[in-house]
This record gives sequence, structure tokens and C-alpha cells, in this order.
Amino acid sequence: MIAAWTDFHFIRPWALLAIPLALAIGWYFHRSADPLRGWRQQMDRGLLNALTQNQHDVASWRRYQWLVIAIVASLAVAGPTWQRMANPFAKDAPPVVILLSASDSMAAIDVSPNPLDRAKIKIDDLADRRAGEPLGLIAYAGSAHVVLPPTEDTAVVANMAAEVSPDIMPVPGNRLDLAIPAAVELLKAFDGAGSLLVVADRIDADPKTVAESHQKAGRPPIQFLAMSPPGTDADRSIKDVAEALRATVQVDSVDDSDIDAVIAQANRRSAATTEGQTERWEEFGYWLTPLIMLMVALGFRRQQAAGR
Repeated sequence: MIAAWTDFHFIRPWALLAIPLALAIGWYFHRSADPLRGWRQQMDRGLLNALTQNQHDVASWRRYQWLVIAIVASLAVAGPTWQRMANPFAKDAPPVVILLSASDSMAAIDVSPNPLDRAKIKIDDLADRRAGEPLGLIAYAGSAHVVLPPTEDTAVVANMAAEVSPDIMPVPGNRLDLAIPAAVELLKAFDGAGSLLVVADRIDADPKTVAESHQKAGRPPIQFLAMSPPGTDADRSIKDVAEALRATVQVDSVDDSDIDAVIAQANRRSAATTEGQTERWEEFGYWLTPLIMLMVALGFRRQQAAGR
């Protein structure tokens, strides 16, 4: 019981501002609408009360009933609460949006399989591991394009990723700064929960430009899966951007250790954005609704009785 009172608060405290407003209006009408105001100055108080007892009682109720109703209604709208309940709209697993680079360097022919082919294999592994959990895909080069919004049918994401290539991109380039805000737009359908995974062999965009884009997008959790050999210029370009974003970098591996790390990081970083969304404060203001309806009904009944 003590804990309940400690947690007691109003979900919408701004609604309580209606109470002093209602009191001020009630005081004004009490001062200006008193039908006996003039008689009080001319007649003995005891005699006046004896002559107007019934009428005064009815008038007093009429004067104050709507004030009481307004105060109780304000309390109901403010949403009194003292305990939490499970949020029925909360997602069990936060979404991950893949930002797949489709730049020309990803399809280089000097290595086999090339970075893009290896990236598709890793995306297929990730989709298999996240089966039933929201996974989305954006392809970017000189422009960014939504391939699929987060869906629980992760096999479709893997199939669509397999069709991505530099040839289908309308503008050549390597503009990660354009892909980040596009991915964040997809996360809005999940109340901003989730994280981003950049799969690329290099990043040509200036780290400062990418950092500004990331900040304007609300600094969503982001990590990188580097498809370039460690120690190369391409690898350093990814690490420079990751450092500017305070993000982690997983390096493409021959086993599943990179995917294990990606999933663990996605769950860990997304937990901060989903904290408090799995539960919500339970409203108890609706319990005041019967009281409000009863007071309104009694008010009309008294008015009808007085009019007979």
C-alpha cells in the first residue's frame, strides 16, 4: 500500500489546470448570480433563511453541481495511476533495419566472392537467425531507397537483398548520410524502437557529414558489418565513421561469430530505446466516470423536481 502511494501520480497532470479555472468561474457566478444578494442587505438573516430555505437549497445545488462535476472530470482526465501494466502494443523483439551498400566497390571483380556477394550471404544468415523478428532493408549508393520496411517474414528480406546490385541503383555513389534518415523513418512505425545495421565494404562520405545526419535523425542505435579486410584503407574509412557515431564495427568472418556479435549488439543497444515501452501506467480515471454520470443524473432530477 505504501509503495502504491509512493508511485501515485497523474499521467496528464496538465488537465489539473482546469480545477483552478473551474473554481474561479464558480466563485464569479456565486458572487454575481446570488438571487438574494439585495435582500440580504435589507432583511434580517434569520427571517430570510426561514422564508427561502427550500428555494435556497435548490439554488445552491444548481450553483455548485457543475463545479463539482468539472473538478471530478478534471481528475479523471488527468489519469490518476499508481501501478504499471503490460503494454499490449509492445513488440517482443525490436526491429533491425539493414543499410546495404550497393556502391560500385561492393561489386568489385578482383575478388571472389566479392563484398556484395558475401554481404548477401551474411544477410541471409541474419534473416535466418531473426526469423519472426522484424527486419527491414534499405539499399543505398548515391541515393537511398527502401527495399522492405521491417517485416517478420525475414526470408523475404534475404530474397530481396539477393537482387540488390549497383546496376539497379539510379545514382552511383556511397551516401550513407542519405540512408540513415530513410531508415529512421521506417522505425517510426515502431515508436522509434530498434537499431540500424550498415553492411558495407567502405564509406566514402565524410565522417562529419554522416555524424550530422545521424544526429538530425535522433541518434538511433547503429552498428557496422565491415566487408573489407582489416587494416585496409576501406576498413579504416568504416572505422572513422563508426568512431564519429560512437558505433561498433563487426568484421566479416568465415563463421557465424560476426552475426552472433551483430545480434547481441542489436539487442543490447535496442534495449535502451525500448525501456519502458513493454510496460505502461494503468489508468484509473475511468473509475470516476460512474460518479460523474450519477452527479449529472441527480442534478437533472433535482431541476425537474424543482420545476414541478
